[in-house]
Amino acid sequence: MGKETAKMYFPFDAAKRVRMLVLDVDGVLSDGRVILLNSGEEAKSFNVRDGHGIKMLQRSGIEVALLTGRKANIVNHRAKELGICHVIQGSLNKDEGMARLCEQVKVSRDCCAYMGDDVVDLPAMQGCALSAAPADAHIGVRHRVTWVSSTAGGHGAVRELAEGLILAQGNWKKIITARYGLTAIESGWSINELASLLDGEK
Repeated sequence: MGKETAKMYFPFDAAKRVRMLVLDVDGVLSDGRVILLNSGEEAKSFNVRDGHGIKMLQRSGIEVALLTGRKANIVNHRAKELGICHVIQGSLNKDEGMARLCEQVKVSRDCCAYMGDDVVDLPAMQGCALSAAPADAHIGVRHRVTWVSSTAGGHGAVRELAEGLILAQGNWKKIITARYGLTAIESGWSINELASLLDGEK
């Protein structure tokens, strides 16, 4: 799916209900590669634009949490950098992990969005207001989610989702235009089909 097409079909109505975004790590915040160092520690590559998207989401009032099946110290370091307080690692049952996060944050699952890239993420997505996947996610996951990003995991997929959520909830001017002088149109979001939603957000 091309970038213009992905943004054109963003599920704005569903996104209006989102109060928490839960992200898988490997293949979503990173490109999915696991680099094992001689020390036994893992190294991952994170996208700074994804990180900024998370910070903007937090400023807009949306909680962000991480839910991953692996365990790595670097995930906690990255979460601390971004001010993400709710992190569950080593989750072998992501449906249960998602339930724990909802309990911690005191938000119902139908007010959550989840982005994952593989079949293990599907149970966590069930019942969410919005489910999303990077462009390079497993084909079965891409067929099941509400929306597929135009970009791959670790290459801006989270940023694209974050912008869509900010736009859907009418916070673009406050969070992005007021601070950076950038309009939704300049960021590649079309207003032709979404004039009522984007009124005042141009």
